[in-house]
Amino acid sequence: MVFTMFDNEKLDKILERDFTNVFRLGHINVEGVVMPKRFAEMKSEILNWNVNENDVWICSFPKTGTTWTQEMVWMIMNNLDFEKGKTNLGIRSPFLEVTALFDYRNFQKENTDFHPPPFIEDSLKFVKESSQNGPLCIKTHLPWPLLPKEIRDNIKKPKIIYVTRNPKDTCISYYNHSKLMEGYKGNFENFCELFLAGKLSFAPYWNHIFPFWERRNQPNILFLKYEKMIDDLPSVIKEVADFLEKPLTSENIDALSKHLSFESMKNNPSVNYEVVIGMHRKFKLIECEGNFMRSGKVGDYKAKMSPDIIQKFNDWTEENTKNTDFSY
Repeated sequence: MVFTMFDNEKLDKILERDFTNVFRLGHINVEGVVMPKRFAEMKSEILNWNVNENDVWICSFPKTGTTWTQEMVWMIMNNLDFEKGKTNLGIRSPFLEVTALFDYRNFQKENTDFHPPPFIEDSLKFVKESSQNGPLCIKTHLPWPLLPKEIRDNIKKPKIIYVTRNPKDTCISYYNHSKLMEGYKGNFENFCELFLAGKLSFAPYWNHIFPFWERRNQPNILFLKYEKMIDDLPSVIKEVADFLEKPLTSENIDALSKHLSFESMKNNPSVNYEVVIGMHRKFKLIECEGNFMRSGKVGDYKAKMSPDIIQKFNDWTEENTKNTDFSY
């Protein structure tokens, strides 16, 4: 990929100053990917993961529609069991590497009454134990080079659903998420620079998308765009159900569409991450107001980004997609 020139030394200092805290102890570069430091302890186990081909992997760059897709996929795989769906999504569709994002160990030593959910405290252990109960919907933000070797080498071919979203709306959503849940203390302009320069966790952005885009015609990979989900959710539900070989009736599709509406998702405690947000606020790990799900709109960036930043994003997008067949 081609990237605009950035002052990397300056941005590294900003990342260290504004995006380290009691549970984010710093960042490292792994195979060209920015990751929280704790990922170094998890890397080998993930790369050598014993993949179950009956599992479904939901892959994405952060804040591109992952939670929405998780809930859709889990519901389809579980025959629209809305009652069972009241269980927290972190339990039903575990996030493989989430422990790297929230390294609570030092905080726990000094706060013995602090008990994070097991699906966050040791996510790899939780996923392994959960797999004993049947096929899983596994969420991951890991880009292609950091996925298990058995997937990358086509030794195992589980179904993979990749979802992406235009970078400007992604950046806005990632910024709000980072302040609300991950302890980012800086301003929006610096966050945009970090995003464009590929300095945030799971970045660079384009390097995340294209390996999946290039494999979109493999029978075990389905590539989705957030914008289409917004524009025509029922057709995407049908597409996903057919891909999973769990076809739905029109009545099922209508019911699931209502369940997946923005207002329904925003008010659903099993998917809106209030458990984690409440825990962070209770123990004063983060001082930030807001909700995990804010607007869900396409073009939300227009109300936040300055014309100068929008132009930077437009130029950067054109630069990185000009020799590809990809667009939003």
